[in-house]
Amino acid sequence: MGWGCSAKSYYVNPIMELPSGKGFADVVYLPKRNIDRPALVVELKWDKTADGALRQIKEKKYASWVEGYTGEILLVGINYDKEKKIHECVIEAFTKTD
Repeated sequence: MGWGCSAKSYYVNPIMELPSGKGFADVVYLPKRNIDRPALVVELKWDKTADGALRQIKEKKYASWVEGYTGEILLVGINYDKEKKIHECVIEAFTKTD
């Protein structure tokens, strides 16, 4: 991905609060047709941990809705600490089940 490119260049509009697994994934990004980019399943937290966000994606099976997607799927956990005014992010490749 080159500089100056945006998510709009590669992904359809984000799907917010997607019912999936045992709850709702905060945001899911699916690549446009014929674009070689991973699908993204994103969980956002406030004053928690990015690891906890990632764990929630896995425990509640948020990636199950996009598991049929033939390309790579990335799980993204993001936390914002409002007191410290910093964010942390954890990204992990999703392993599909057969």
